[in-house]
Amino acid sequence: MEKTFLDRLNAGEILVADGATGTNYQAMGIEIGVPPEEWVFDQPEKVLALHRAFVDAGSDIILTDTFGGTRLRMRDSKYADRAPELNRRAAELARQAALTRAGVLVAGSMGPTGMLMEPFGELTHDAAADAYAEQAAALTEGGVDFLLLETFFALAEAQAAIEGVQRASALPLVVSFSYDQGTRTMMGLGPTQVVRAIAPLGVAAIGANCGKSLDAMEQIVKEMAALKTGIPLWIKPNAGLPRMDGDIARYDTAPATMAEYTTRYIDAGAQIVGGCCGNSPAHVAAMARAAKHAQPM
Repeated sequence: MEKTFLDRLNAGEILVADGATGTNYQAMGIEIGVPPEEWVFDQPEKVLALHRAFVDAGSDIILTDTFGGTRLRMRDSKYADRAPELNRRAAELARQAALTRAGVLVAGSMGPTGMLMEPFGELTHDAAADAYAEQAAALTEGGVDFLLLETFFALAEAQAAIEGVQRASALPLVVSFSYDQGTRTMMGLGPTQVVRAIAPLGVAAIGANCGKSLDAMEQIVKEMAALKTGIPLWIKPNAGLPRMDGDIARYDTAPATMAEYTTRYIDAGAQIVGGCCGNSPAHVAAMARAAKHAQPM
């Protein structure tokens, strides 16, 4: 019987997650303005191809193409009325790709709604919780191994999302914030504030993804690790800062640089490492080789 996500975390294994979805889809021809989730129905063979490329690169974990898959985030999509079906199908596609190599895990990706919570905006706690409960249930039905709330920046929305997810699914849950202001989120939260608020909520791992720079991410890892919660750290940074080429964001950080920082993050206390925006299968392959050398003896 294969080890579960929790089994592998508890054993101290270093796990490598995949790279970017959106920026790789751009290279595969997605049109500007098209939500990546729509490719689950419109271009499933390309969704599968990217998943398989990350598996071939050495990813232990691949993320479903459902970052914007809550009903609230999909409200302007042509598939707005098919949110649960889309999430189930995305999970099935990722599961299909994961079967090409033994031991590959599938994470059900859930990003922020794109709305502000009360009192800053119109989104209520209950509406957010219900949206994430619906998405989590569909991803669970589709066969993911664990659930991932990623790129959050507001504590209230994350707490509502956690409540909804845990109401709908018994799968392990990872929660990751984006510190796009260096070592602070858009709402001014620091890593210590986030960890102290999220750690008591029964999550399997806490982390940071996307963000501003590789050096800032290293500071975040060190700050989180210093809290000594015993909860594994999930770290998935961008390939550095982008430069704009017309409407396209270009990331110039080389795979070797991502590999170097992967080693630094693991040395600082990260247990799950991967790449966010700008990270191609080549970047992930370099990170996977670095992580293999960093595996505990």
